[in-house]
Amino acid sequence: MLIACVILLAQWQCRPKSTSPKAPMEEYKYSETEIQNEKHISVLNIPVEIPVSEIENQINAKIKGLIYEDNSYEDDDNDNLKAKVWKISPIRIVAIDSSFLFEVPLKIWVSAGYKISPLGITMSGYKDTEFSIKIRLISKIGISPNWQIKSETYVDSYDWITDPSVKVAGISIPIKSMASRLLNKNFEKITEAIDQEVANNLELKKNAELAWNIARQPVMLAKEYDTWLTIVPNSVVMTPLLAKNNVLRSVIGIKGYTQTITSATKPAVTGIQKLPDLQIVDKVSEDFKIGLISLVSYEDAARLATAKFAGEKFSFLGGQYNVEVTSVEMYGQNDRLVIKAGLKGNINGDIYLKGTPFYDPVTQQLSLKGLDYDLYTKSTIVRTAGWLLQGQFSRMMEKKMVFPVGEQITEAKKTIQKALANYKITEGVTLKGTLSDIVPDKVYLTPKHLYSVVFANGKVNLRVDGLKGI
Repeated sequence: MLIACVILLAQWQCRPKSTSPKAPMEEYKYSETEIQNEKHISVLNIPVEIPVSEIENQINAKIKGLIYEDNSYEDDDNDNLKAKVWKISPIRIVAIDSSFLFEVPLKIWVSAGYKISPLGITMSGYKDTEFSIKIRLISKIGISPNWQIKSETYVDSYDWITDPSVKVAGISIPIKSMASRLLNKNFEKITEAIDQEVANNLELKKNAELAWNIARQPVMLAKEYDTWLTIVPNSVVMTPLLAKNNVLRSVIGIKGYTQTITSATKPAVTGIQKLPDLQIVDKVSEDFKIGLISLVSYEDAARLATAKFAGEKFSFLGGQYNVEVTSVEMYGQNDRLVIKAGLKGNINGDIYLKGTPFYDPVTQQLSLKGLDYDLYTKSTIVRTAGWLLQGQFSRMMEKKMVFPVGEQITEAKKTIQKALANYKITEGVTLKGTLSDIVPDKVYLTPKHLYSVVFANGKVNLRVDGLKGI
């Protein structure tokens, strides 16, 4: 009798059980039009290349003819001179590191007062003469936080091309000392003119504002994916202006948060409108991140998963219990993917598991981690099929829940790289960049799709013609 009871009990335990746990709630943080990657600080590089010849041409165009004149014989130094100074040939400029060396050729006319007493006879009056000099100036270049060019110019030396003198009654009267005092007193006018023209012709703020406003505009990177690159800039850095091979060079870096947004329409322009104060740094980072997006619909993912489980049976407790997956459905619950699996065998019905989706860069697949039974499912099968909890069913399910998305990401990278090869934003403004390694970011769950977002690290330059001296 006891043996019969044991057999009956075993048969009852092995009879198929039905299960219908409560389904986890379906809910989403993001809609299909709200997918965007996490914000990461990137730096948009703007090379500055200004040929010194351009500055030289501009300064020569502005400084020409009469530079200054002194129309009074009487002054505090009692020079007894009137003078006019002209530029007689082009100013030459050589740039070395952060300094300019100017060579300025000048013609000087003076009307000198004289008083001599040859043979005891006093003679006085005024005589005109002309002479020439070549002045060498050194100008130190810097930039203030408000984007103003600061140049401090001083006279390094000068040479007399012709010596100044006047002739009275056949007597040559040297006036070099008086002319030197006159020049020394008026050199400041020349250096001020040079400083003003350097500031005028190295006016960076206007072009930096252009670059800043362009950087804020969303850029369509891949129309087939409705992918936009947006930058929310928040600061500007710049390396010191330094000359090499007679080209003045620097790099402006616009720092900001980059996002890759999937949107059928152009995203709104955001961020600070006004160009912020400048920060001078030794080096501008080249780190730039662009998000790449791939998507898989829940229907496609479920179809792939069902195909993987087709005909496969899972055994528990040494073969006492067996189940087979007959169907798979999926949906989202915030950041977790819900798997609804239909079973037949020693348990019939549906069970629910939940796991966190992630992108595996090694396998280039969308995978799940931490897949486990939902609480309602666990509570139900504890009462009806506790053996299902003792096996590794959830782990086996997790291993098979992988979906290839690497090809999409590779294609998205190729498309964006092609766009960045020479992206003309507007006349005279070009976006150029290269992308390198892929770094996973996040998987987003929406009502219809799973979106895998990864970052392509690289370097992106914004080339503005006005900042290249063209």
